Amino acid sequence: MDTSTINIILLIFHYLFFIYTVSVIISYIVLAFFSIVETLEYQKKNRFVNYKEILSSSISPSISIIAPAYNESLNIIENVRSLLSNHYANYDVIIVNDGSKDDSLEKLIKSYSLVKVDYLVNEQIPTKPLREGIFKSTNPAFEKLIVVDKENGGKSDALNMGLNLSESQYTACIDVDCLLLEDALQKMIKPFLELTEVQVIATGGVIRIANACTIKDGKLLDVDMPKSMLERAQILEYIRSFLLGRMAWSRLNGLLVISGAFGMFDKKIAIEIGGYDTNTVGEDMEIIVRMRRHMEEEKRKYKVAYIPDPLCWTEAPDNYKIFTSQRNRWTRGTIEVLRKHRKIALNPKYKSLGLVSFPFWFIFERMAPIIEVVGIIYFCVLMYLKALRWDYAFVFFISAYLFTVVFSLVAILSEEQTYHQYKKKGTGIKLIITSLIEPFIFHPFVLYAAIRGNFDYIFNKKKKWGVMTRKGLSKKEAV
Repeated sequence: MDTSTINIILLIFHYLFFIYTVSVIISYIVLAFFSIVETLEYQKKNRFVNYKEILSSSISPSISIIAPAYNESLNIIENVRSLLSNHYANYDVIIVNDGSKDDSLEKLIKSYSLVKVDYLVNEQIPTKPLREGIFKSTNPAFEKLIVVDKENGGKSDALNMGLNLSESQYTACIDVDCLLLEDALQKMIKPFLELTEVQVIATGGVIRIANACTIKDGKLLDVDMPKSMLERAQILEYIRSFLLGRMAWSRLNGLLVISGAFGMFDKKIAIEIGGYDTNTVGEDMEIIVRMRRHMEEEKRKYKVAYIPDPLCWTEAPDNYKIFTSQRNRWTRGTIEVLRKHRKIALNPKYKSLGLVSFPFWFIFERMAPIIEVVGIIYFCVLMYLKALRWDYAFVFFISAYLFTVVFSLVAILSEEQTYHQYKKKGTGIKLIITSLIEPFIFHPFVLYAAIRGNFDYIFNKKKKWGVMTRKGLSKKEAV
């Protein structure tokens, strides 16, 4: 290969990386703008809403909270208590013990005075069979609680069992290790009731990280900032993702995912499409894409809503091994969903879903880590060929770094001006410092996990979830 050919190839790569980088920057600026507008409008519209009077009456729509549990002995009692403490009137809680090998079921039976009952299971969606059976409490204080013990089938299978058991109009699917705030259901059900021109098929809310927070009796008493840089970086990442990402897609009605930690669905639509897919590790994204695809193909007007209220707090990984395992799984889930529903991509039949949301997710989420690694290889090749313009490279890296930091600072400012969850003195400074060093310490692990996820997917490790060892939210109880 002669020198002129090599120069042409390098020039093509140069312009492709330049175009991609500019596209990323522009797209994130646009998303940030729409997110801020949507959040401000939401706050203005809901500033004087009295949720207790409007949505806590006995005639409010029925909701089933479905929480799968697998070896959650450490958290299960505390978190079930938080689910039963909701201010909403017309709801029940379905805990699906998915073949746990620990003493989760025994703890539940003892703490909530459970007894085995005969309960009709309307098996609209196939699931693994029951193991010990279905339990309810003899204590009237826990009359809303239903516990089902079944053979292990995975999170999706457990959620499908909950859908079969539920007699409610709506279902709120939540990770049992999450802490649900008392007014969460009231706020999540509101979009279903107020939008009449279109059918709301799902809603999601902001998820926050509970590491270092004070929790007692299933209630969040105090919000604090963890000392670990890994945990702080995840807090910053969640703020960016939820406040400057998903809010924008909600406004554009292009949301492809609602966090599996907490989301609410129209049960009828969820059952129409066959419930959760048990053959993917990205079940939270897959069910939203399939519900949207179903509505588009049925030519029904619909919306997937998102609200900026911090409604659910979860425990994040506090070591890099567990963190990379989690992100590996997220990557594989994304690949599986995009591959399964590739018919949507650039298909005018699916309108903005096919022409905007799906291509964006593929280019800027699915392909981003691969393009970044190719860029690093390209940089090394230029160095080897002594063709690198160091002045251009310096400007490029500084620009990318500054944009990342500024975007994080905008997210922090948005959090401070809206819900201001981190009120303790110095927490804002800690987040700013985190934003400055995150690209060097945190991002390489995110990139590594994403690349590993791609390799694991290619080499047929698609069903492997990875272990998420938890220390338990109860360890942060107030003394």
